[in-house]
Amino acid sequence: MKQFYILPLFLFISLISFGQTIGTTQASLEMQDGYNLIYPHNQPLTYLLNNCGEVMKTWGSLDDATRPGNTAYLQENGDLIRTYRPASFAGDPIWAGGGGASVERRTWNNEIVWSYTLNNAEARLHHDIAVMPNGNVLAIAWDLLDSTECIAAGRNPELLPDGEVWSESVLELEPDGNGGATVVWEWHLRNQRIQDFDSEKDNFGDVSATPGKVNFNFDTSEGDADWCHANAIDYNPFFDHIVLSIPTFNEIWIIDHSTTTAQAAGNTGGFAGQGGQIIYRWGNPAAYNQGTAEDQKLFYQHDAHWIGFGLSPSDPDFGKIAIFNNRLEGDVSTVNFIAPIFDEYELNYPIDGNIYGPADFSFTYSSEVPTDMFSSGLSGSQKLPNGNLLVCVGRQGRSFEVKPDGTVVWEYVTPLQGGSPVAQGTELSINSNLTFRMTRYMPDFAAFENNEFEPSAPIEINPEILWCTSLSTEELANQSFSVFPNPSEGRITIKGIQPINIVRVSNALGQILVEKSMNNNEELDLSMLNNGVYVISINGTAAQRIIIEK
Repeated sequence: MKQFYILPLFLFISLISFGQTIGTTQASLEMQDGYNLIYPHNQPLTYLLNNCGEVMKTWGSLDDATRPGNTAYLQENGDLIRTYRPASFAGDPIWAGGGGASVERRTWNNEIVWSYTLNNAEARLHHDIAVMPNGNVLAIAWDLLDSTECIAAGRNPELLPDGEVWSESVLELEPDGNGGATVVWEWHLRNQRIQDFDSEKDNFGDVSATPGKVNFNFDTSEGDADWCHANAIDYNPFFDHIVLSIPTFNEIWIIDHSTTTAQAAGNTGGFAGQGGQIIYRWGNPAAYNQGTAEDQKLFYQHDAHWIGFGLSPSDPDFGKIAIFNNRLEGDVSTVNFIAPIFDEYELNYPIDGNIYGPADFSFTYSSEVPTDMFSSGLSGSQKLPNGNLLVCVGRQGRSFEVKPDGTVVWEYVTPLQGGSPVAQGTELSINSNLTFRMTRYMPDFAAFENNEFEPSAPIEINPEILWCTSLSTEELANQSFSVFPNPSEGRITIKGIQPINIVRVSNALGQILVEKSMNNNEELDLSMLNNGVYVISINGTAAQRIIIEK
């Protein structure tokens, strides 16, 4: 199922000269082949797009009264695991940006395999999930703690303007075989608190000397109930570790999944021997009374994940952690990699005093004009096999692929306004096309081997993509024949072939639509084909592109 992208000799298409404001606005031969998964806000569909923005597959239905909650992940067998919530959250006892409710697994054919919902007065799923190799799902959930419990646990009453705190938990969901799922492992932050506010209350201790615990009175949000706002989770099967992004702490945390649920509620057990304590944290030592503002590296970050998907283990960044660093000073965002060291003999992350390394990022990407890339929330990144970086700037709904030298070789602007498609030429304002993340799946991803695409037009109204669908990253064989007219309304003549040649015409998916034996200068009727770009080949070797434009 190879997709062809073809572009005339002008490889770098400017947004101005072609009037492209949405959808695919830029493309070149240096982009990474693949298919892009997005799950935009304010609408119910998950989209798989080719690099020209054509819709190759969707999951969900426009009739669904649901919205993203907020992520989706394609599986190797073609199933999609995604999160969602009811379209209306009026009256929900727990609600904040990123709120979810349900996790579901759908087949390639959009049939629901199983689902799980947690959305009540005590807890709510939110933001992100991580799919484990065994098919289980790790999900983030808010835990509601009332003021009585909070004060007993040492919370400063001045930090309880809402009378409650939403703590965090991680739930491992296992499909039950009956269309649902059960919780088979769980971790709760409430079991790992420490405080130095009131010696008469629970959890009193030395915050600075206990980096494995979380200061219950560290607060950057004026006592907002959404205390931690965990916005990303990822799983490392090599070490059985879970990473969480905690933006209000400006930190990432790693916890040990090798524990039992009972051990995760305490301080011992698991391979690391620390139970459910944080075994690594990075980004803001001041969150546990170590360091100052000058030591802070992360600023309300998103999409913390181990680098590796689609890459060879020999890639120099394989196993590092990528982070979208949202809120640097001066309305600037960056993409950063860090390289934590895990000691496989001692089964821990070495710590210097009470501060974990490394001292700084191993990689930073920022726009040539730093303020050109800024999103106060959402957003993510992905290192691609060709060495380029895929970046999603969430509040702008803008995703782009950039080379190591800073050259942008592909760009896509989510063509939705409030969840509804808009016409090419529309200038979208910030927050009108919110896109949590984009993930690119390579053409050889296993899901594409035995499942058929369902190609359709791009999302936008009145799309203009002929310039893009004429771009190919595949070198076609020697073009030893000519086709005219090209573009054509459907009837073409082939010149330069010998008698009794097998001529095949294929679509962008490589599917053969026409096959016949032909002679030189013989006319070929393709009027039955829709407008688009096709590949014509002779005897399975020489090939070139033709455009049908009626």
